[in-house]
Amino acid sequence: MPEIQIAKHAGSKPGIEILSVKGPLNHASSPIFQDAVAAVASPRLIVDLTEMPSVDSMAVGALVRAFVSCNKSGRKLAFVGMNHRVKNVLEITGVAPLFETFATIPEAEGAP
Repeated sequence: MPEIQIAKHAGSKPGIEILSVKGPLNHASSPIFQDAVAAVASPRLIVDLTEMPSVDSMAVGALVRAFVSCNKSGRKLAFVGMNHRVKNVLEITGVAPLFETFATIPEAEGAP
């Protein structure tokens, strides 16, 4: 059983939804994450990774698929609260430039 929890809630502005991810994103939890992203239809999606301690190679794929899915449907995707471990994995794998990242949710909500 994957040890991940994903909570969806509305942002402080219209058209923004936030997914808060709690727990590691890995081969077991990646499908749950992808389903949660696919279920959001808002023009802007903020994924709060503050409580996501780590990612594995499957998770990198899931994050890239989230980016591609949002991009294809004209939605904006932003990540918030990414820790150094997650940042390092994304940098090492070369996918970090794909993602818009912010330190806080209000910062992400205020972005154009």
